[in-house]
Amino acid sequence: MSGIVKFGEDVEGLRIPVLNEREIRAAAGLLFALMFAAIAGAVLKGSFVLLKYAIAIFLPDMLIRVFLSPRWSPTLILGRLAVRNQVPEYVGAPQKRFAWYIGIAESAFGICLGCKLYPLVTGKQPERCPGEVCEVKDRQPIQRVSGAQLAIVLGLVAYVAAVGKSGSVTSTAS
Repeated sequence: MSGIVKFGEDVEGLRIPVLNEREIRAAAGLLFALMFAAIAGAVLKGSFVLLKYAIAIFLPDMLIRVFLSPRWSPTLILGRLAVRNQVPEYVGAPQKRFAWYIGIAESAFGICLGCKLYPLVTGKQPERCPGEVCEVKDRQPIQRVSGAQLAIVLGLVAYVAAVGKSGSVTSTAS
């Protein structure tokens, strides 16, 4: 039974169980495409059929990942097939599991909240975080955000707030 219910893979030379971040990203891309198509169908055509199937795929897939093993997740299996010719990028399984627990209960975020919250909850430092988010101390020039860029984001927020208050956007629902 321990081979079936196991979170992460043992890789020679690494002291913690790991997962292949490339497989995870491929699976996330598949789920994103499915959910995007489902939401687009609901919004554009008023049909919720694909959304019903998308949710029926997403929830069991996440539950399998967290409570059984990522090895048996259908989308991760498809992700593994998609990236089988790429060199694996190993990430720590403990913080990934923690992040997926969050994913079951909350919305998905563009950052690894698991890596950020894992030490606060467990008192342990995560190892082998995706994109080396836990190890990087200095940002590359391309990663820096300038004051002008922040002003643009704040300008967009102000614009959206103004449009919302003006009532110029009307609902088509009756």
